[in-house]
Amino acid sequence: MTWNPFKKQDEAQVPVEESAKAAKPEPTAGKGHATPKRKDAQEQNLRPLVPKDRKASAKAAKARQREKENAEYEAMRTGDINHMPKAERLPWRVYIRDYVDARFNLGEFFIPVAFGILILSMVVTFFAPMLSLPLMLLLYVYLFAAIIDVVIMWRKLKKKLIEKFGERSVAKGMRSGSYAWSRAIQLRRWRLPKPKYPKRGHWPE
Repeated sequence: MTWNPFKKQDEAQVPVEESAKAAKPEPTAGKGHATPKRKDAQEQNLRPLVPKDRKASAKAAKARQREKENAEYEAMRTGDINHMPKAERLPWRVYIRDYVDARFNLGEFFIPVAFGILILSMVVTFFAPMLSLPLMLLLYVYLFAAIIDVVIMWRKLKKKLIEKFGERSVAKGMRSGSYAWSRAIQLRRWRLPKPKYPKRGHWPE
């Protein structure tokens, strides 16, 4: 048997190599692929800013807008304040509506009265032409009275709005004055949003 001086060193290294292999962790069975880089993951999550089918996208947007408008109109027709347009839910606009709806407005009947006087004036022209002028004067008198009534209403209402909601409620950008008189010259049953109470006399607090 030949003596080998390196034999002990080789035998001593064997357990070290085996222990190193045993200590090396085995790959997990669940993954199966390398983790993607952060840049690659971000690129996969990107979405195009412009849709591929612009016509279909625009059509869908119009349909959603139309559906929203129909829902808001239905809310105004039924008096559902929670689903009305944002402008109609402003507290001072709610107050204006309640105030106008509570009082008797001369301008409310202007359109039917004017229509009736015009028809009557055309009829009497054939039988009594001298009555046409008085009828037209009556129409102008009624118009003048309706304007005075609206002015008086707005002066009182404006004072109440300032006391309750401040100057902001009557600022030019809010158009509270035009909102009040345009509602005052409409027939009560045709007003939108629908009056809160079926009859007059319920004044807002």
